[in-house]
Parts: sequence; structure tokens; C-alpha cells
Amino acid sequence: MTTDHPDAPPQRSLRAPLSGLRADPVPEAVLRHLHRRLEDGAAAADVLDVAYTTVGTPVGMLLLAATQEGLVRVAYAREDHDAVLADLAHRVSPRVLCAPDRLEPAVRQLEEYFAGIRTRFDLPLDRSLSRGFRRLVQEHLPEIGYGRTESYGTVARSVGRPQAVRAVGTACATNPLPVVVPCHRVLRGDGGLGGYIGGLEAKTALLELEAAA
Repeated sequence: MTTDHPDAPPQRSLRAPLSGLRADPVPEAVLRHLHRRLEDGAAAADVLDVAYTTVGTPVGMLLLAATQEGLVRVAYAREDHDAVLADLAHRVSPRVLCAPDRLEPAVRQLEEYFAGIRTRFDLPLDRSLSRGFRRLVQEHLPEIGYGRTESYGTVARSVGRPQAVRAVGTACATNPLPVVVPCHRVLRGDGGLGGYIGGLEAKTALLELEAAA
């Protein structure tokens, strides 16, 4: 058994009541400032490989992601944005950060497109998520003019593979940059919509938007 020295200061309890402590919410402006410092620090240290943000549109919330090379991914909410970010971390780089400033040009051009005042996107693109025939098809898609459509068969002939109609459908279905790379302008030979990564409602809305211009 130990005894305290008579001149020793009284010991403080490690179980002091916490009722006097307060956790006031951090103001939104402070949080934005801290996040901006994080973005700037990551960019300055060259450890920001994939920047992303989200933007609300008439076809739902879109995830936009970009590398130093350019826009690498546009994803609909139905694709599960968390799953898309995990895939980018696996396929591109684990150094992924929400950095809206890096995506500002893409956000602005999408807003102009949905407002009906932009008919063609002018953004650097990172096409590293597509290869081979799929990439060949996706590189052709911007050649289909605003307000126009082509059939899967027409696209197959345009890229020099007239028998590869089903493969064209697969290339459109796996397009990592929908809206910006307009796979919604490709229809079935009978005029039917075919499939679409954003769902048929989104495909119809995009076609109607362009037809109204």
C-alpha cells in the first residue's frame, strides 16, 4: 500500500466530467477552406492523380473524374459513384481526391450543354480506360453531329468493321465518358433506342434535348 507525501499536490482524477465540453459544428466556410488547402497541397506535392466532383443535371447526378491528361470518367448515379471511384483507384491510381476546381471547365460545359447553348464539348480526354476496338468506336462517336443519330451498323461500317455490329453495341455500353462522348446518338437499325449506360429515360432525355435545339 502506498501513501501520498503530505506536501504532494492533490492528484487530479482522469475521469473528469465531460459535461462542460462542447463540440460546436465547424462552419461550412472553414471546411471548404480546409479542403481547398488539402487540394492545393496534394497538387503541389504531385500526389493528386485523379480529381473528381459531382454535378446535378436533368439526367441526374453525374460524377466527373479527371487525370492530368484530361477527363477520364463520367458516371451516372445508377452506376454507383462509390463503386466507380473504387474502380478508378484500382485501374488508374489510388490517389483520388474530391477536387472541384480541377473539374470546373467540364462542369461549365455540361451546364452549357444542358442549357441548349453548347453542341460540342471541347475538353481534353483521357481515354486510357478503353482499348482496341472499343476505343476505336468511342473515338468515332463525337463525329456523330449534335441532333443526329447513327445505327450500330452504320458505326460499324464507319470504323471499317461492318460485321461487328454487336461489338459496337458493347463499345457504346462500356463508354466511360457518356454525354461528353455521345454514345446516346447510336440507335438500333430499326430506330429503337437500344441500351444505354444511364438508362433509357436518360437516353431519351438527351435525344429530346438535342432535337429541340
